[in-house]
Amino acid sequence: MNAAPDLTIRIGRDELMIRQRYETLSIVNDICSGLLFLVGSVLFFSPATMYGATWMFVIGSLLMLFRPVIRLTRRVHLRRRHGGDLAPAHESSMDF
Repeated sequence: MNAAPDLTIRIGRDELMIRQRYETLSIVNDICSGLLFLVGSVLFFSPATMYGATWMFVIGSLLMLFRPVIRLTRRVHLRRRHGGDLAPAHESSMDF
């Protein structure tokens, strides 16, 4: 019976901090966009508040576009940290 070899991944303290900060920013962004869409949806029930609802949808849409900007900025930040290398071997497309 062959045992699978252990997998060791080394992530520097600074890199872990960078990843955590961008992940937190992404989570906050997702919560804000979700809240804007939720409140905007409720405001659409009344003709008197449709103007405000429309603006909430516009702002929520901008926040949705901001998420890939956060991910791209994180990748660039980590790339600079690794001396210009492409994504480190332990980086996954499944990252937040």
